[in-house]
Amino acid sequence: MSRVLLISGSPSASSRTGKLLDHVAGLVDGAVSLLRLRDLPAEPLLLGRPDHPDLAAAARSVAAADVIVVATPIYKAAYTGLVKAFLDGLPQQAFAGKTVVPIATGGTRAHLLAVDYALRPVLSVLGARHVTRGLFVLDTEIAPLADELRPRLQALADEVNAVPLRAAAA
Repeated sequence: MSRVLLISGSPSASSRTGKLLDHVAGLVDGAVSLLRLRDLPAEPLLLGRPDHPDLAAAARSVAAADVIVVATPIYKAAYTGLVKAFLDGLPQQAFAGKTVVPIATGGTRAHLLAVDYALRPVLSVLGARHVTRGLFVLDTEIAPLADELRPRLQALADEVNAVPLRAAAA
């Protein structure tokens, strides 16, 4: 079983992205932890101070994970500023040896390609061993969870569940 870190890039406490991650957490095996970027202190995050205790703890969570799920709402055709600030503050190879799963939520299918054109490149630059196919979910499919979304979430969970521990893969 893998160590799975779910990263929520939503600035909202009652976000649909967070609700979607709750569904993902219920489907994946292994040790699952959640990092809500909105809970990190704004000033050190925005000023890029990785030595701040909360940011250092978040970076250790990234380092300990085998699989990282990055979920973000799409605003103006891109991921949130929280995601940008957090990823910018990580070391250049923070995702080395890891499988990374990009998930985006949005209000319109016009944002569908944001996963591949905005989010995937930055995840790759951080050295991910494998960036899975992305998942874009319309806000209207989340609460309540749409029937047509269930098999897509299960396929994502199956891919996550198949990732071996880094120690076992080495």
